[in-house]
Amino acid sequence: MFETIGFPELLVILGVAVLLFGGKKIPEVAKGLGEGIRNFKTALKGEPERQAEPQAVAQIEKS
Repeated sequence: MFETIGFPELLVILGVAVLLFGGKKIPEVAKGLGEGIRNFKTALKGEPERQAEPQAVAQIEKS
């Protein structure tokens, strides 16, 4: 049923996306989707988020 998605199908999907969101909103939607996927993968790995090192914070406060 879902063997492959060809070029014509991709064009139809892109056309529907442009109609739904408009040309200016698509980059924002794609960025949000990418960030969501990145956060999901990080959560699955269980890696803690990076925090600024105390030395770097001290140098920023002095400036």
